[in-house]
Amino acid sequence: MTSSTVQRASRGAGVPDAPRGHLPRTALTAITPVIWGTTYVVTTEFLPPAHPLFAGLMRALPAGLIALAVTRTLPRGAWWAKAAALGLLNIGLCFPLLFLAAERLPGGVAATTAAAQPLVVAVLAVAVLGERLSGWRLAWGVVGVLGVGLVVLGPKAALDTVGVMAGLGNAASMALGVTLTKRWGRPAGVGPTAFAGWQLTAGGLFLLPVTFLVEGPAPAIDLRAVLGYLWMALAGGLLAYVLWFRGVTALPVGSVAVLVLISPLVAAVLGAAVLGQTLGAVQLLGFVISLAAIVAGQLPAPAKSSTRR
Repeated sequence: MTSSTVQRASRGAGVPDAPRGHLPRTALTAITPVIWGTTYVVTTEFLPPAHPLFAGLMRALPAGLIALAVTRTLPRGAWWAKAAALGLLNIGLCFPLLFLAAERLPGGVAATTAAAQPLVVAVLAVAVLGERLSGWRLAWGVVGVLGVGLVVLGPKAALDTVGVMAGLGNAASMALGVTLTKRWGRPAGVGPTAFAGWQLTAGGLFLLPVTFLVEGPAPAIDLRAVLGYLWMALAGGLLAYVLWFRGVTALPVGSVAVLVLISPLVAAVLGAAVLGQTLGAVQLLGFVISLAAIVAGQLPAPAKSSTRR
């Protein structure tokens, strides 16, 4: 991705644009979980094994530094602390918890715990944003988790307490990060590229010592791994998070959270297409249920009808 592409992504952004309908923004934001859904195939087919934290570091820090170099925009005043907090929640804590869950749990169980994020967001929106508890969001969040479970859970799925807690912690951390991002917005005159760069850099700097303390020296990297890390940094890091944070600040927070359900669905499709994994009738039913939850999550709750007496 060229610097001009990144600059175009950041133009015209400050506070959210004037309303022009949610569909185009939702479609752009949905690209992010689609890209995230490629992570499993890229990790297993391109990257060195047993270094998940290094993969997370390579996804975050180079992307953040590129964004800062392109935009030449740094936080000011209170935004130093806010950017650090958002980077920790959205990036720095999410990656270690996600990878710990992936190591301790079968992939399907890990994906299902991550799919709980819309439920957490529905509750946090009450505490952080002062919204009323939405039964509509909660109901479709539960349906979405059920659908993802049907797609990715297999008969050998096993539960590990530490893994489940890490998976739920990952969902909670990202949910709080998304909710706070919605509450704070982004400063006037600061585009989504710079905003994403702040958080990716903050999260990457947090991951830097954690990665080398836990995993030790960097793995040997061949050409295949270079291509994998480039995809993780440029697509999975820079492009994905620019679109994600642009969507979070412009769309209803509950609608954005439901889009996360796309990620495990894409991972399942790629697993079937690239790795030869099979999808049966139960998985197809799960797809239908999950897609229904994603679509319903973009719609406002139906108005309650009133009858005159």
